[in-house]
Amino acid sequence: MESIKKIYKIGYGPSSSHTMGPTQAAGIYKKNNPDAASFRVTLYGSLAATGKGHLTDVAVKAILSPKKTEFIWNPQEILPVHTNGMKFETVDQLGNAKNEWIVYSIGGGEIVSDNLLPEKKSIYSLTTLSDIMNWCHKTGKSFWEYVVEVEESDLFDYLEEVWKTMCNTIRHGLEEEGVLPGGLGLQRKANSYYVKGRGYKESLKNRALLFAYALATAEENASGGVVVTAPTCGSAGVLPAVLYYIYDNHNFSDKSILRALATAGLLGNIIKYNASISGAEVGCQGEIGSACAMASAAANQLFGGSIAQIEYAAEMGLEHHLGLTCDPICGLVQIPCIERCAFGAARALNCNMYSMLSDGKHRVGFDRVVEVMKQTGKDLPSLYKETAKGGLASIY
Repeated sequence: MESIKKIYKIGYGPSSSHTMGPTQAAGIYKKNNPDAASFRVTLYGSLAATGKGHLTDVAVKAILSPKKTEFIWNPQEILPVHTNGMKFETVDQLGNAKNEWIVYSIGGGEIVSDNLLPEKKSIYSLTTLSDIMNWCHKTGKSFWEYVVEVEESDLFDYLEEVWKTMCNTIRHGLEEEGVLPGGLGLQRKANSYYVKGRGYKESLKNRALLFAYALATAEENASGGVVVTAPTCGSAGVLPAVLYYIYDNHNFSDKSILRALATAGLLGNIIKYNASISGAEVGCQGEIGSACAMASAAANQLFGGSIAQIEYAAEMGLEHHLGLTCDPICGLVQIPCIERCAFGAARALNCNMYSMLSDGKHRVGFDRVVEVMKQTGKDLPSLYKETAKGGLASIY
């Protein structure tokens, strides 16, 4: 497995696979073709089906400007490597296309092609949670300490930047009001939830504030603001909301939060390595499900859970999202994505509590649920994997 830094990418929303990945590809292509008169970009499969709603064309045009860019949308054709395929070409003054480059946005902001593979530096020799748990039992150390053993010395500097960005995104999102872009006419809700929540009695107040923090990040993402993939843009509201809520209401130190981020990143890494975090590959179970597992583990660690209890919390976070479809209305990362971030955060705290009440023993292990999630994703029809054709997307 690679560094957990790959799980936490800082960039502009609304989609790690539809904006972060394509803009990275566009930047590379532009650099390699500085004398092009204009560009042509063909989008395939899921990238074409929901690209407009995800602002793919807007993001790519911004990178390739000031040169003119023509877009061709081909949702019916799926290229061999991945459903998020795209082809870049230069177009001369006579309209002739050349310098074809086919590239794939494979999720989490990463891209691959025949002549460009993601820089994969495998640094984790243990790639299942059960093996890592065995290491923890033998050494007496925790999950975050295993991460420290493996990662480079600048890990916590990076995680500090991640945490600062998460906090800034929430604070900015809480201040914003108005309608989100995209045509659905969806009003931002984070500010009103925050204002109302602060006036409630304590039990209701806590849940309302948690919702507000998740909505703040998800709405910032939907409007193209700066977010941290955790592990994706579409699920970026879950983990920050849980950590911000715990930090703000239970007086944890920044150091404790960074250690929780390390553990959460480890869980996300295991899911990514052994299954997928891409909605286009396995549906929303790979995005919100993974984010909930990460947040559940982080919360459980902060509240003093044992190794077994942390694993149990993460297992429940993923298990109870199995089969969740990716069916964004109009291809926008808004309905049901924004609400799912809020409910994913609430479920993470429920998983934490449920696990803390137990001794950590349970029948189905985290690694097994990851395997099931991967197979479930394969079995899901393409209608329910970010194509905006099935489920909720079909009724609007």
